[in-house]
Amino acid sequence: MGTNGKTTHSAYGISPTALAPALAPPSGVPADALTEPGLLDNAVEETAAEAAAAPAAEAGLAAPEADGGGDGGTDLEGANAAAGETDEGEPAGLSDLEQLLEEPDPPEQEAASPDLGEESAPAETAAEMGTQEAEDHQDPPLTPVPDAPPAGSPTGVPILVGGADFVNAQATLMAYAAPDGPREVLLAHVNEESESRLLESLAVPQMVEAEVEETVQARVPLDEQHQLAEKVTAATSSLQHKLDYGLPASQSTLEKHQEAAKAVQAVLDTPGLSEQDQAMAQYYKDQVDLIGAKIASGGAPLPHFFPYTTETTQMVVKQVPGPAPEDTLAAQQRQASRINAELSAESGDACWDGQARSSANGTEYAIDLGEGWSAVYRPYSGNDVSTTEFSMRGQLEVHAPPGAGHGKELVGRLEQLNLINKPMTAAEGEWTYLTNNVTAQDLRDAPGMAQAFATTQGLEDMHVQELIQSRADSLIGLDGDTLHQEVKRIHLEAAHRSLPQRVQVLREAVAVATGHGSGQQLAASPGYQPTPNLSGRWLTWSRFDVAHNPAPFQKAFAGKALFHDVGGLGIADLFKTGVLASTERRATMGIQTEVGMSEQSDKYSGGANSVFLRISHSPAHLGAGRLVWDDPSVLLRRSDYYAYDEDNYGISPGKAKALHGMTRDPLQIAQHHHSGNEIMFRDGIDLLGAEAPSRIMCSAASERDKLLAQFADRGITHLGSRPVEEVLRLA
Repeated sequence: MGTNGKTTHSAYGISPTALAPALAPPSGVPADALTEPGLLDNAVEETAAEAAAAPAAEAGLAAPEADGGGDGGTDLEGANAAAGETDEGEPAGLSDLEQLLEEPDPPEQEAASPDLGEESAPAETAAEMGTQEAEDHQDPPLTPVPDAPPAGSPTGVPILVGGADFVNAQATLMAYAAPDGPREVLLAHVNEESESRLLESLAVPQMVEAEVEETVQARVPLDEQHQLAEKVTAATSSLQHKLDYGLPASQSTLEKHQEAAKAVQAVLDTPGLSEQDQAMAQYYKDQVDLIGAKIASGGAPLPHFFPYTTETTQMVVKQVPGPAPEDTLAAQQRQASRINAELSAESGDACWDGQARSSANGTEYAIDLGEGWSAVYRPYSGNDVSTTEFSMRGQLEVHAPPGAGHGKELVGRLEQLNLINKPMTAAEGEWTYLTNNVTAQDLRDAPGMAQAFATTQGLEDMHVQELIQSRADSLIGLDGDTLHQEVKRIHLEAAHRSLPQRVQVLREAVAVATGHGSGQQLAASPGYQPTPNLSGRWLTWSRFDVAHNPAPFQKAFAGKALFHDVGGLGIADLFKTGVLASTERRATMGIQTEVGMSEQSDKYSGGANSVFLRISHSPAHLGAGRLVWDDPSVLLRRSDYYAYDEDNYGISPGKAKALHGMTRDPLQIAQHHHSGNEIMFRDGIDLLGAEAPSRIMCSAASERDKLLAQFADRGITHLGSRPVEEVLRLA
C-alpha cells in the first residue's frame, strides 16, 4: 500500500539542480526579440521532422540555441503546444514516448544523443553521471543543508529547495527538544501548482468533480435580498481595529453601525416572518447590539463574525473520491491540526513530544512514508476558502524518527511526495529572484512578459522531448509504474537543463519591462541581487527597484515611519526569540496563542502567514511597546510584502475574494493615510540583524535596563547599524 522501501527516499540519479550556471544574455539581441514568434518554431519543427523520419534509436532533438535565436515562422502558441501537453493531464512528451514504443524494435545501432559525451554510450553512462556531479560541484547550493539542525531552536534553520514547489522556494528544518531525543521536522508551504503531483503520490482516492445532492450551509434568501450580512460585517470590521488600539469609534463606524441597525430592524418589523427568517434577523440584531455596546464602552476586540447560515439541500458540483491509484503512499484524511509545541520559559527551547497537536478548521492528510518517517499535508483542494482556515492551505510537515542527524534525509524524502528534493543552486535562485520581482513590481502584464513565460515553458518542453527520444531504448519494455516514474524524472531533469536558457529569456523580458537596455545591463546594475538575504533567522529575496535606488522611496516616506505595536508577549520576551513572527510561524515556534491581535480572523483571511506593520507620521515621542522603522526602505526592499490602506485582516492576495486596493508599490504605500492601513511581510522580520527597528519604545527605565542586560548577556551591541543604547528609548 505504499512505496516504503529503502530506495524510495534516495536522491534522484539525475540531479534536480541546474546543470550549468545561468548564461549571460547574448550581446546584440534586440529587446523585442522576446516577442518574435519564431523563437522556438524552427527547433520544434526541425525536431518533429527528424523524429518522424528517423528510427526510434536515431531520433534526437537538437538543443535550442543558448541565445534563443530563430527567425520568425509559425505561431509560437502552436510551437509551445507541440512541445506541451498532448492530452489533458498527460505530461509533455508522453505521447512521443508511446509512439516510439509502438514502433518495431530499431536496428542495433548507436543512438545519436547530443547530451552524451560519447556516441556509443547509453543514456545513463558513468561519464554522464560524472559530468553531472562535476557540474553540481561547480554550482553549490545557496543554503547548505545541515546534518542536524540545532536542537530546541525556536526558529530552526531556513533552507532553499530547488525548483518551484515551495512558496519562495523556502523550507525550515526544526529540531524540537523532546525527552526521547530531538524531533526533527521539515516545514514548508507547497505552491498550489505543485499540489497535483504531491497528491498523486498518496493512496487516497483522487478527487474528481461531480454533481451531487448535498446538505450545505447557505445564507437565507431574505438575508441576501437585504444584504444584512454585508452591512453587519462592515460595521464589525470598522469597529474592530479601533478596539485593537483602544481608540474611540470613528464617524464612519457610527454610520455603518446605524445603517446595519436600521436594515436589521426593518426586517424584524416585517409582518409574517418565518421562524427561519426571524432567527436570522435576531442573530444580526444581537451582533448589532454587541457593536453598540462596544462603541459605548470599548473593551476587548470582537470575536470573528460569520454570516448567518442554515442547512439546505441543493445540487452542488464538488470534489468526490475517484479510483485510488496503485503503488502509492498510505494516507489518511482527517481533521486539520498543527504541531502543538511549547516554548520553554526556562531554557528558551522549542519543545514538542512528537504527538501533541492542536485542532484547526479544515482537512489534512496524514501520510506514512515508511521506516518510521511520516508527513502531514494540508491541501488547497478540499479546504473551502470561505469556511476553512486559508493560511494553512499548502502547509507540509515531514517528520523524521526520534533522534538527531536527519537534516539531509528530510530533504531527500521529498522525492516520495513527487517534490524536488535538492537544495537550490545559484541558477535556480536567479529564476526565483526574477519571478518574485515580476510579482513585486507588478510586471506580469507588461508587454512581452506573457510571451516570455510561454517561451520558457516551450524551452522546458523541448528538453523533455529530447530526453525521451534519446532514451527510448532504455524506456522500451518498462512496466507502466516504472515508466511513469522515469517520465517524472525526465521532466525534472528537463526543467534543470533548460533553466539557464529560461533564466536568460525571463531576465531579458524583465529588463525590457523595467527600462534597462538588456538583460546583461540589468544583471550588471546596482541592486540586482539574485541571491537571498540571510538576516539572522529569515531568508528573504530583494526587489531591485528599491535596492538599486532607495533615494526616491526615502523621499516619499519623509517624515513617516513603519511601526508595529507589540501585543501580549511583551518586548523583553519578543527579543528572546529575536524575531517578529507571523501567527503561523509562532505556532511552529511554540509561542502561546492570543499574543497577537485578531489571530483567528487572520487565519481565515490568510494574514496569519504575515506580520503586520502600519505607516504613520513619525513623532519624536511614541507610546510604549512600539517598534519603529524610521527608514522604511530597510524593509521595503524585500519582495514578499503587500499592503492595504485600511484594516482588512491582512487578506491574502491569493484569496479568491481579495479586497480591492491591495498594492505592492512602495510609492503608493507612502500615500496611505487611513489609521487602519496595514503592510504584510511574509513569515516575519529579523529584529536583530539588518532589518532591526531603529527605535524600540520601552514602557519604563526598568524594562529598558532589562533589555540592555539581555543584549549584553548575548553579546549584542548593535541593532542594525545603531548601538543598542540608541535604539532603546523610553516612551
